Amino acid sequence: MAGADYVIVGSGINALVAAAQLGRQGRKVLVLERNDRIGGCIRTEEITAPGFVHDVMATTFVLFLTSPGYAEIGPELEKRGLAFAHTATPTAVLLPDGRHAILSMHRHANVAAFDKLAPGDGARFAADLDRVGADAPFLFALLGGSLWSNATLKIVAREAWRRGLRGLAAFFGEALGTARGWLETRYRSELIHALFAPWVLHTGLGPESAYSGQMAKVIAFALEAAGAPIVKGGAGQALAAFDRLIRDQGGDILLGADADRVLLDDKGAARGVRLADGRDFEATAGVICSVTPGQLYGRLLADAKLPAHIADAVAQYRYGKGNIQIHYALRAPPKWKAPALDAVALIHLTPGLDGVSKAANEAERGMLPAVPTICLGQPAALDPSRCPEGRSILWLQLPEAPRFIKGDAAGEIAPPADGRWTEALREKYADRVEAILASHIDNFHEGVMARKAYSPADLEALNVNLVGGDPYGGFCGIDQFFLWRPFRGSVNHRTPIARLHHIGASTHPGPGLGGGSGFLVAQALA
Repeated sequence: MAGADYVIVGSGINALVAAAQLGRQGRKVLVLERNDRIGGCIRTEEITAPGFVHDVMATTFVLFLTSPGYAEIGPELEKRGLAFAHTATPTAVLLPDGRHAILSMHRHANVAAFDKLAPGDGARFAADLDRVGADAPFLFALLGGSLWSNATLKIVAREAWRRGLRGLAAFFGEALGTARGWLETRYRSELIHALFAPWVLHTGLGPESAYSGQMAKVIAFALEAAGAPIVKGGAGQALAAFDRLIRDQGGDILLGADADRVLLDDKGAARGVRLADGRDFEATAGVICSVTPGQLYGRLLADAKLPAHIADAVAQYRYGKGNIQIHYALRAPPKWKAPALDAVALIHLTPGLDGVSKAANEAERGMLPAVPTICLGQPAALDPSRCPEGRSILWLQLPEAPRFIKGDAAGEIAPPADGRWTEALREKYADRVEAILASHIDNFHEGVMARKAYSPADLEALNVNLVGGDPYGGFCGIDQFFLWRPFRGSVNHRTPIARLHHIGASTHPGPGLGGGSGFLVAQALA
């Protein structure tokens, strides 16, 4: 395609949002994707049996549905086939002894259920979410806005005027609190602790991580308000809608296009991209890369003259825990020993807050967790089109997996000498997970038609940006987030190269399907 204003490397949610938003602004874009399909962590395939449609990695679109990007381009995507399936019970937790708690999208039901678990917990939950709602304009401006900007400075100044300096300091102090601190000081019920503790894992944090308490509150607020929607027909339908929108706006998408270098002009500014096969694509306005720092600076800018501190920053950039995905094709819907779970979108199976903490710590130390935290999705309960009539599918994510294996916390699986995931090790670990499922689902063993598992190594093989199977673009601790993402010297999505912009999970506002960094860059380039 000749004469693209912007060439975009990568096609994950941030790249697609940037491409669609720039196209909406009248700019011509060219998206380059090294794989045979667009989507990054959004991938839909029949991986178990014919007619069983699985979202291989990402599946829940609550962050996208509530994002400013969707507010802008959502109607156009809907015209091109994007539709969501919902349930009134977005999440639940299930303990080993069968006790469970369910979060619904109705506040009165949640208050009544939580008060039944422990008198007063329902009222405290309502008060906590009301506070999140009251703080939402400020909170979401920080979570989703350009941090180094006059607009954000004015927002903070306004809050300082409204709250007072001590009040603003108190807000930030509370926001830095841990999920364990929030849950144990506010709620008497261990089931409520267990209900919300696993959700911090989906932000790349653990229950004892700084600001995990604030993130848990925000997730609880979002789940109650918007649920846990999935795309009708599979997440791939969202990609098809983006493809149509980008092309309808005059843009283009090139598959099998492995970007090898960012091309620079004689002044050192980005002027285009060279592919591994030698083809060059010029960009008249700039280049946008949705990749990890290692890919950007270690490969795409390998020949560029960069400031000395960049090499140090890339070397010090840390990646988080790996993920494991497991998918099942079932002969019939699961018969839960707790029938109330039949229509829940996402269920966490865990021993509770301490169990989440223990498993996360084991994974961080390179150990296979003895009792992993299992996030189980029931896509067919929301969208029956995902499988043949009368059948079902399960989507499992284990957000605590070591990138390199030093041992097994249960002492049952021998670690590989080189620490690398193998097919045999992956399947043995999946068997451990399967035993937990079978203890809660009466018809599990006779119902399984097929199983497909992906180790952290498998996920990295699908997407080079999932380093060690880390789906969050890098460790999400406070020292590598917000103002300091990806590097301590980073300013928004700028790079040392003029006209070259960095987006994706490795940049602010971090991981998830919100498309935040793509939207922010497109907005800044308008």
